[in-house]
Amino acid sequence: MSTNDWFATWFETDYYHTLYKYRDKAEAEHFIQHLIEALDAPKNSRVLDLACGKGRHSITLHELGMNVLGADLSSNSIRQANTFAKEGLEFIVHDMREVIKGRRFDYVLNLFTSFGYFDNKFDNQKVIDAISSMLEDNGKLVIDFLNANKVINELIPQEIKSIDGIDFKIRREHNGSHILKHISFYDGGKSYNFTEQVQALKLEDFSQFLFDAGLEIISIFGDFDLRPFDKQWSNRLIIIAKRRE
Repeated sequence: MSTNDWFATWFETDYYHTLYKYRDKAEAEHFIQHLIEALDAPKNSRVLDLACGKGRHSITLHELGMNVLGADLSSNSIRQANTFAKEGLEFIVHDMREVIKGRRFDYVLNLFTSFGYFDNKFDNQKVIDAISSMLEDNGKLVIDFLNANKVINELIPQEIKSIDGIDFKIRREHNGSHILKHISFYDGGKSYNFTEQVQALKLEDFSQFLFDAGLEIISIFGDFDLRPFDKQWSNRLIIIAKRRE
């Protein structure tokens, strides 16, 4: 990881948490409950919430009886998540491209488009390879990603979000390989500029990553209610995979 990577700087700022402070907690809890039911996950299953942020999904997973490890690159996010740590719920700072040594999991969850942050697809493969090596033989991987087809077709070029007295000016574009969100604002007499970038990955891309890591897709859903995926209309691309036989 380079300190110049956009995610190594933007995710560490308090402004990131300000911009996204109104994420729907109820929607997240609803999704996790549906997901655990679909997975038929037994109580006390070992779950890795990979790229957990401040731990909102991890907390719900633990409340549903799971033994949860939340991992995220941002020390700022993990510091806040650790205020909720307890027996069966722990958090660590971790780069998702690396294996967590000595740990194996029944389920690995990568949620809310926490994938494809990199400049190249090689790093994506490193993530999937690391996950595959941490899964138990009968374990499952869940990836919740944006539906790139719909996002590109319905891209909102510009908007302003006013939160806590800060006007976040947001400009979006698709450059052929990545979906970019340019964020600029003033605060305390200073100007700030950040750019989020996510690879415009589609189902066929994930299928290849998983195949190369010895995994295969067993279910595909298109929203948090786990309805069927439609590449033009679905809001999400939710993939469940297991080790290939």
